Amino acid sequence: MLTGFVGVGGGFLIVPALVLLGGLPMHLAVGTSLLIIALKSFAGFYKYLHLLPALGLSVNYQVAGLFLLVGTLGSFFGGRLAVALPQEGLKRGFALFLVAMGAYIVAQSL
Repeated sequence: MLTGFVGVGGGFLIVPALVLLGGLPMHLAVGTSLLIIALKSFAGFYKYLHLLPALGLSVNYQVAGLFLLVGTLGSFFGGRLAVALPQEGLKRGFALFLVAMGAYIVAQSL
């Protein structure tokens, strides 16, 4: 429900919620967030797939498959890397990333 309210930025709220409210370790919260976003994205893709032919559009399944492959490999690599990194460092890095992205978005909207 949370990702539906905030859209693409849902991952930025899911991870802190899973860590702070759910008590999950950082690497597990990130993986869970990615799974939630992937399932939500697939549901949206599947729901609107039948509308493409009516609009004269189609899916390039080779490009979609490439993105799926690279994303899957990246998630496995990131998962192994996250387990090897200290949890406090991940939390601080994620917090700094959120602050930097927030500052960038504010700067772009001015």
